[in-house]
Amino acid sequence: MKLGTAIAEIMKREGIEILTGYPVNHLIEYAASADIRPVMVRQERIGVHMADAISRVTSGEKIGAFCMQHGPGAENAMGGVAQCYGESVPVLVLPMGYARRLANIDPNFNSSQAMKAFSKSSEPINIAAEVCNIFRRAFTKLKNGRGGPVIVEIPADMWNEEVPEPLNYTPVLRTRYGADPVHVKEAATLLVNAKRPVIYAGQGVHYAKAWPQLKRLAERLAIPVTTSLGGKSSFPETHPLSLGSGGLAVPRAVPKFLGEADVIFGIGCSFTETSFGIAMPKGKTIIHSTLDPNHINKDVEAKIGLVGDAGLVLDALLEEIGKTVTADRNASAVTEEIAASHKEWLAKWMPKLTHNDAPLNPYRVLWDLQHTVDIHNTIITHDAGSPRDQLSPFWKSVEPLSYIGWGKTTQLGYGLGLAMGAKLAKPDKLCINVWGDAAIGFTGMDFETAVRERIPIMSILLNNFSMAIELKVMPISTEKYRSTDISGDYAAMARAFGGYGERVTRPEDIIPAIKRGIQKTKEGVPVLLEFITSKETEVSRPGT
Repeated sequence: MKLGTAIAEIMKREGIEILTGYPVNHLIEYAASADIRPVMVRQERIGVHMADAISRVTSGEKIGAFCMQHGPGAENAMGGVAQCYGESVPVLVLPMGYARRLANIDPNFNSSQAMKAFSKSSEPINIAAEVCNIFRRAFTKLKNGRGGPVIVEIPADMWNEEVPEPLNYTPVLRTRYGADPVHVKEAATLLVNAKRPVIYAGQGVHYAKAWPQLKRLAERLAIPVTTSLGGKSSFPETHPLSLGSGGLAVPRAVPKFLGEADVIFGIGCSFTETSFGIAMPKGKTIIHSTLDPNHINKDVEAKIGLVGDAGLVLDALLEEIGKTVTADRNASAVTEEIAASHKEWLAKWMPKLTHNDAPLNPYRVLWDLQHTVDIHNTIITHDAGSPRDQLSPFWKSVEPLSYIGWGKTTQLGYGLGLAMGAKLAKPDKLCINVWGDAAIGFTGMDFETAVRERIPIMSILLNNFSMAIELKVMPISTEKYRSTDISGDYAAMARAFGGYGERVTRPEDIIPAIKRGIQKTKEGVPVLLEFITSKETEVSRPGT
């Protein structure tokens, strides 16, 4: 069989149902012939973002896949690939490459070389007969260990090459590994004896589907739980032991309890130091459970390292703890303390969350959004900058994988592709992206992709006609040249593309507009609701 037929058949056997991409890459045709749905985007980065979300919202059970043209197409995709690497998301990236005789001649862009620095593995196909071995290696990397993008480059001169039949390929295995029992016992003793422990849960809990074990551990030892942005929704944020999620902006309870903790247990996290994550206080006893041993002691000093799948680690801990703690501890004192902290914090923010004047306060828009949607059946993601910081502390996720959080690298416009990919993977969910007028300038043309490909997402745009968070760092250029001003009628843009677009300026119209938008998505129409907001720059930072 032809090489393209073989690759499509391998993808099919591995359960890939959707291939996002941009031509020319002949794999698109081969995939369509194999009944893998090709979804064409308007720019390559969005296609990678869509594949990214498919992997995320299925806990990696379905691998997102993206293909693109050699040269400029591959160059345009690099940002999306780097985003997957920074967020540890398993995505199969299939760039076409220059013909083999030209692949290593400057200045031709060699994807398997150029993307190697920010991929889990990167390999070209140079011999058609090796295609099964190459994809066996690729999918093994995608389905095992810490996630990350995997590159398989297909040279342009190979499409007519023959692969031996029958195709010798079976889907690769998935493995899990757990922590050293000695270290599990030590960690259990520390947690049982801790006076003020805190659990910090990362997205490894999502990939392990370890949500029940996390909840059992918290309840057994009455331990407060906070999450990274990537781990948000791994623990129900309406639970009395929930401190909320943290990035650059956090609920007040998060820094308070971390600061007063004697033991911090990080589960399924990297503890990567970033401006868009929770800063771990110094001098704490840290138990670090992670899938990647390279993350132990990378950014924080760990007293105990538990290397392994979050589910296996939590199972082992619960078993060990159960030998001495046979019933749930009384959590009333700690839950009352958490509730008091939340109440005090919300009281400070309620004037913004319920602001009743125009221009709209973005906090009011997001507060009304949260209380209008069916939160149990919603997947939401933020964009970079203000939308992230205005949404993440206040949005209470109650179902696993209902919030796509990110922040180690913060590309503007990422959220649109994530929402579309989530909707492709979970068509029965209301899938929402929240972005600002800066982000839509990067990827807004791909709202047309949602219309054309019949992906009925709901896009919430906060438009203040400004790069608001840059105002403080660009005062001279703003005053002299209006360098932070941006503009657009984005609801009209959505309508021009064939979607539903509505501009909202009055507080009393927020909820009715959201309800109309939800109904339109049920009718199969992508929605963009444009809310005209104030230049709000205050965020809930530690100490506020």
